[in-house]
Amino acid sequence: MTPETFYFETRLATDESDLLAAQRLRYRVFVEELGGNGALVDHANRLERDEFDPVVDHLILVDRRRSPEALDHVVGVYRLLPGARAADFGRFYSDGEYDLAPLRASGRSLLEMGRSCIDPGFRGGAGLFLIWNALADYVLSRGIEILFGVASFHGTDTARLAQPLAWLHHHHLAPEALRPRAHADGFLPMDMIPPDALDRRAAMAAMPTLIKAYLRMGGTVGEGAWLDREFNTTDVFMLVDTDTMPEKQRRLYETRRQP
Repeated sequence: MTPETFYFETRLATDESDLLAAQRLRYRVFVEELGGNGALVDHANRLERDEFDPVVDHLILVDRRRSPEALDHVVGVYRLLPGARAADFGRFYSDGEYDLAPLRASGRSLLEMGRSCIDPGFRGGAGLFLIWNALADYVLSRGIEILFGVASFHGTDTARLAQPLAWLHHHHLAPEALRPRAHADGFLPMDMIPPDALDRRAAMAAMPTLIKAYLRMGGTVGEGAWLDREFNTTDVFMLVDTDTMPEKQRRLYETRRQP
């Protein structure tokens, strides 16, 4: 434990104050900061919410110095939906943007991740690292084999995003047997730039931190991006197969399996 992490706690949300604080954080990030909106967003109470909130697990990063009564104690959140629970509910969140038939046909244990965000005051520190450690514990304890979800670029300016999208398509496309494809109503081809015209530095500079983290874990992408104009984002489908993780990340996971 370091001075930076002393006040932090990672756990699943356990009561209404945890859930409301997570939704309040999501509102600050996705609505106020990034300009998003949605049918169930509660602007009066500054809560970003949707129909999945009652069925998912909310993995939260808590600053114990902050007050649950003020709904400001959650400074990081990840929304997690195991495959069996999604089957009972009827769908994953990603079903709205991608055809997930290849994943369902794989017969493997699935976990959808989404609505990841960190309070601006805690970005660049240990917060993301702590959440990823807690996510690893969650995955290992449930025998998850494939993690997936949509990750977002801010905005829908396709010309500005051409380099990173094309880099993902040409270098990190998921195996065909597991590869979801974006639905036609929001489909954006990612191979807008040919491989020999790619600029790796420009692509990486425009790549969101979360997507870079997935790539370090061996993450791959689906076919096509999806334009989410309601949330003012360009989404890509990210998939992490625990069987094909790079050796470094695999060792970290194996270490967490030890008592």
